[in-house]
Amino acid sequence: MAENYRFVRFTWLERRDLEALGREMSDFFDVKTLLVPTDDWDIIPSPFEREGLRVRADTLTARLAPMRATIFQRENAPFTERDMELRRRILEIYPRDRGSPFALGVTDEPKFDIEE
Repeated sequence: MAENYRFVRFTWLERRDLEALGREMSDFFDVKTLLVPTDDWDIIPSPFEREGLRVRADTLTARLAPMRATIFQRENAPFTERDMELRRRILEIYPRDRGSPFALGVTDEPKFDIEE
């Protein structure tokens, strides 16, 4: 692998319930609620893009927002069985590879190795 794994997924117009996702995933993964302060001067384009949950497997982490998930590794390493399960679940919950049906940019999933 040449670069650290990073892959962004979307739901388009469907919002995910982060509390329910956190409860569901906490049986198998390390789940942490992210408390991000906001105020009247908040410049985020949409509150549905604000990440509210961090889910960790072994080497793979996902940061979840109601309509977007970012899956990443801090350091290159082969994916473990738990990493592959987290990846599978995120790709199932966030099935789109671009931000809207009209977006031109499609992201390809980076290559990764699987632990033997």
